[in-house]
Amino acid sequence: MALITEQDIRKMMSDGLLKEKGEFHMGKDTILTPSARAYLLEKNITLSGRDYHGSDTLNRDKPKVSEDEPDTKNKNHSLETPSGFDTVFGVHLENKPEHMTHLRGNYLVFKDHKRIILRGAIDYLESEIIIAQTVSEGLQMPKLTQELEEVIRFIRKLLQCEVTGREVGDFMLAGLNEKDLREQSYHPSKYFGMKHFLPTYQHGEMAAYLNKLRTLARKTEIVAFKAFKAEDGTVTREDILRAFNRLSSFFWIMMFKYLTGKYNES
Repeated sequence: MALITEQDIRKMMSDGLLKEKGEFHMGKDTILTPSARAYLLEKNITLSGRDYHGSDTLNRDKPKVSEDEPDTKNKNHSLETPSGFDTVFGVHLENKPEHMTHLRGNYLVFKDHKRIILRGAIDYLESEIIIAQTVSEGLQMPKLTQELEEVIRFIRKLLQCEVTGREVGDFMLAGLNEKDLREQSYHPSKYFGMKHFLPTYQHGEMAAYLNKLRTLARKTEIVAFKAFKAEDGTVTREDILRAFNRLSSFFWIMMFKYLTGKYNES
């Protein structure tokens, strides 16, 4: 449900999404505050769709069609392709403004929307992984390159789950499930014969790239947390947050494997 305030209406007008003496289309789940409604009336902006009480302003004076009686006038409406775009503010637009983008389908949000920022962070992480692959290929470490390619497929899956709303589900990276990823990153002495360490330039270029990917995975997890944290403090999509947390653990594991020569083995 979208709550539209007077400030929201003023912003839409300043952004050119709404014009004086124009029309404000109310979405089904949109609610107007009294001050917002008064401001619309002050600017001679006509309300269409649903008003802030939830009634249908367009069809207020039209006879209702019985649920059992087909509406022959609009019987082909469901077969038509929807035109234009719906927005987070409930305004319907015929053309997409440059400062807005798709959250899903034809639903537009501003480009600084938290989930759009998350998608940008995922895109940036992928670009850095590709750069790391060029380094691993130069070092002739195909196993490392292949594992990084597996990571790319993994974060693309996370992006798809974010867009579609599907659950991430169980996953594995380089043959390790979530429990294994946590265990090996927490106890490197047991699995790699070395303790946790502070990365330095002395570990080499590849280790530096892997460390950068680890920190970017953690940063992306924080961006995802902000994207899915509601104002009341509740958090959704914990599956995506957990996935990025395990990904940062996997980059630690890759660093241990690199420094202990695991990627040099045939």
